[in-house]
Amino acid sequence: MRILMLASSFPKWPGETTAPFIEEIAAGLAARGHAVTLLMPFHPDLRRLPEERGVRLRIFRYAPHPALNVWGYAQSLISDTQIKRRTLLALPFALGASLGAVARELVAGAASGQPYDLVQAHWVLPNGPPAALPAALMGLPLVVSLHGSDVYLAERHWTLALAAASALRSAAALTACSNDLRVRALALGARPATSSVVPYGVDPQHFRPDPAARAAVRAELGLADGVPLVMGMGRLVAKKGFGVLLEAWPAVLRAHPEARLVIIGYGDLREALERQVSALGLTHRVHFAGQLERQRASTYVAAADVFALPIVRDGVDGLPNVLLEAMGAGRAIVASRVAGVPDVIDDGVNGLMVPERDAPALAQALLRLMDDPALAHRLGATARARIEQSLTWERTAERFEAVFQAVVGA
Repeated sequence: MRILMLASSFPKWPGETTAPFIEEIAAGLAARGHAVTLLMPFHPDLRRLPEERGVRLRIFRYAPHPALNVWGYAQSLISDTQIKRRTLLALPFALGASLGAVARELVAGAASGQPYDLVQAHWVLPNGPPAALPAALMGLPLVVSLHGSDVYLAERHWTLALAAASALRSAAALTACSNDLRVRALALGARPATSSVVPYGVDPQHFRPDPAARAAVRAELGLADGVPLVMGMGRLVAKKGFGVLLEAWPAVLRAHPEARLVIIGYGDLREALERQVSALGLTHRVHFAGQLERQRASTYVAAADVFALPIVRDGVDGLPNVLLEAMGAGRAIVASRVAGVPDVIDDGVNGLMVPERDAPALAQALLRLMDDPALAHRLGATARARIEQSLTWERTAERFEAVFQAVVGA
């Protein structure tokens, strides 16, 4: 099967952490024998070869001025909730370039005697509309895949809702990384019969229990072996809920004054979160590690006693990759009961769930795991088993393959 994908975010170099799930989906399908070409917009920091991991990577330019190179790569929105003014200025150029790139690739494939079988648009906004028209003109099925921020924007702007609805109705199939996203897409106009949930996965060899990581990271942070270490990871944007985690931390410190909280990631809210740390008097008990490449991030996650995922409905998270990565590492997890979390976490079985924005409940759950190492170990081991059984990238590729075969066959 020959697959053409259109995406607006992708890891800018191997191991970088911008939308790694896009690379894993494409590479997983290529590993199953499919010819995958992925179109993505230019970014000045891109350092990718024309073909990597079996995937043809094609970059298109769109900005008439370097200041407008703001399309995709987690830089188009302010804290994932508001469209930047420069993004609006870049909008007509980026949409036109996206449509042109899809059309040219489809025509070139047909002319070479190797036509594409389908088009996949990652994120219904912005990529659904520019993928839909060329696909329709070439008589090819369109598959739209939802990832979170696209649905959030469509729910809040009627013009965007119309654009999303048009693309959703023209799609032969819709995939969502969580059931929550699928339900939201149905409300926007997606057809139930052609909609399905395809969860993300994780590489269980990359994110795995690693006793050596515990000692290495603690030495790096200057922590003694018995000091409780809680880890949070994700972009520093509103929907990740790190402000709630900081609100909960003083209560944790009252029971465990030596405990350390490490937050991994980058984003628009870094300065605001640092100010919150200072205002709460937590400067010496909270560490911001910044953006870590994936190998180092996996080491940090494996070193945690507890992994915290306090996401909130300020923006839409689909199925956070970091949740699956912490599960793969066999960590005890405390997560908010929102988005795709209930799809993969059974409360009290492979993690603990708490209401969103409930700092006291979050603190109580963190303390429960700190005070009961046996429970923490059991939850982590069960989480790891869930990954191995059904949430690997290989299983994700199988599920996408089944969707693609159904629409191509139809």
